[in-house]
Amino acid sequence: MDVFDALVQELDKELVQKRDWVANGQAKDFADYQRMCGEIHGLLIARQEVLDLKQKTEHSDE
Repeated sequence: MDVFDALVQELDKELVQKRDWVANGQAKDFADYQRMCGEIHGLLIARQEVLDLKQKTEHSDE
């Protein structure tokens, strides 16, 4: 496992926790729900950036 895989794994853990939080209806109000959706969105963007960077670094070695 490289550093990219470790980062993706940690991001995935956070995503599962936050998705479960939303799915279980734990938001106090709509603002709380929106905030958590924003956090999930940000984590998904970060995850994709890590995967893109991993791919770029693997292809730069060729």
